[in-house]
Formats: sequence, C-alpha cells, structure tokens
Amino acid sequence: MRVARLFSVFLITSASLSMSVQAFEIIAHRGASGYLPEHTLEAMALAHAQGPDYIEQDLVLTRDSQLVVLHDIHLETVTDVEQKFPERAREDGRYYALDFSLAELKTLHVHERQNADGTPVFSNRYAGNGHFTIATFEEQLTTIAELNRLTGRNIGYYPEIKSPAWHRAEGYDISSLVLATLRKYELDSPTAPIFLQCFDFAEVKRLRNELGAKVKMVQLIADDEWGESPTDYGALKTPQGMQEAAKYVQGIGPWLGHVTQSSNPASFELADWVKAAQAEGLYIHPYTFRLDALPPGITAEQLLQLIVGKWQFTGLFTDQVPPVKAFVERSTD
Repeated sequence: MRVARLFSVFLITSASLSMSVQAFEIIAHRGASGYLPEHTLEAMALAHAQGPDYIEQDLVLTRDSQLVVLHDIHLETVTDVEQKFPERAREDGRYYALDFSLAELKTLHVHERQNADGTPVFSNRYAGNGHFTIATFEEQLTTIAELNRLTGRNIGYYPEIKSPAWHRAEGYDISSLVLATLRKYELDSPTAPIFLQCFDFAEVKRLRNELGAKVKMVQLIADDEWGESPTDYGALKTPQGMQEAAKYVQGIGPWLGHVTQSSNPASFELADWVKAAQAEGLYIHPYTFRLDALPPGITAEQLLQLIVGKWQFTGLFTDQVPPVKAFVERSTD
C-alpha cells in the first residue's frame, strides 16, 4: 500500500511534465519469450514482427565449438534432453550444452522454461504442442538480417557471452569465437546495430584489451550471491565502479530490483551508483520487465512511468514488447 501511495504522489507532482523519451531502446528479451519458447527461431521471428529495437541472443558453446542460442549452459530446464539422452548428465545431475554436438542438440525439443519439478516457471505462457528447436547464433543473425531487408526495418542484435570463465576452464574460448562471428558479419564496429553484453567484468576488459573488440558493449550487473561470474559486484555497484566500467563499456544492464536505494526502495530514488552511471553517460538497460512477474504493489503502467519517465533510463529488456512499445509511443506523442 505504501508503494501505491508514494507512486500516486509521484504521478501528481509530474502530471504537468511531458516525458522526454529520446531513443528509448526496447530489447526483446530472449526473443518474444512471453509468447513462445525462449530463444527459438520462432520466438525471434515473432519478436521481429513486434518491432523492438534489438533482439537478444544468449550464447553458449557446443562440443564442436558451435555458438548456440540458449540462456543457460545447462539444457534440462528448456529441452527434453533427459528423455533423449538420459545417460549424458554429469555427476551433478545437470546436462551441459558443451557435452553435445550441434547435430545432437538439433534433435532436442525446446519447451517453455520449467522448474526442477517440471512445472512451468510462468504458468500462463505458451502451452501448445509446437515443435521448437535450438537455434545457432548464425541462424539468428542471418534471419534477422533477412527480415530487416524484407521489411525495411533495422532491428539490431544484443548477444550475451554466457559464462566465459567456465567455458575457458573447460578448454573453450567462447569470447574469441563470438568476436570471430561478429567480424564475419561486419558487426564488430561501434556503429553497427549491436550491443555485446557480459556479466564478467574481467572478460569485458579482456575483450577490449586483449581481443581488440570494437563493438558497443554493456556490462551486466548481478548480485554476488547469484554466482553469475567471478566479478565483485559489490565493488562494481559503486560510483567508483561505474567510473571504471565506463572505460570499457557504453552501457550497463542492472537488475530492476537493484536500481533504487536499498535502504528505502519505495522512495523510487535511484541508487547512487546508478546515478553515477548516468553521470558517466552510460546507457542504462535494466532487466527484465515482465507483465506476469511485476514487483509487488505496482502496476505495469506505474513501473514503466518510473523507468521511462522519472528515472530516464535509455532502454529496457522485456519479455513482452507490445505493451512497452505502446507505452513509449504514447509517451512521445
């Protein structure tokens, strides 16, 4: 209730102000993942039809060094790998994409994301019987390029290098392979319609300093407890950390739950480190706006008012592009 009351005050005090929305960038999170199984070619194509500015591709490697579009290094949460290859789990019980060839992964059926007990993570999402498969990075790149050509659009790419330190420990340099692919398609350029993102700050610096990446990059921000990468996010989520990040990246991708002052999140005041990132001129592209997983005590419209209007962020990851796009278009009328 307190959140709702405070938001009403914000609406009243800002009602006379027209929102200035300049180049607000909508990123289709894992494709049209609110409507079809994430990261499939079908979800990518539907996302393109919905008209975002970018479509995201999370990237992991196969045993034969092929880049495939999957959110996790594991397979069982979004595929039927347990049924197709029951003997291929590691000692931890997990099935790793890196243990399979591309040809083997292409035999898997991709379904909506599931919990460990087999129940859907999002209960009201796609429940049909369509046959969906794992896509390669190049399949998505070339299909988006063709859809752009056919429709006259210029929707960009937003790939993420997943778990680069883990891949290197397994003997694979995923970052070098990603850059080789970008260079093949002339995307390793600061003017190309692409952002390259990663949670691992050491790898971001390596991409710039050792591998010579020219592409626009975004430093993703997690929590140390998540185990997302070896990065010290506590140090990164400071004004000094943002100053250091700005030496290497053009933007940051924070979790929406971290952007306000932790001592009083209901105040809607941004955390000092986010303000510092804005002061450094960094793009702010938080994750993830979901109509079916909103923070408690706030509506979708209210949350978008904060993101686009009050906080003046420059973009947003979303599972549902249409309502975000409609809000942004109304705000710029």
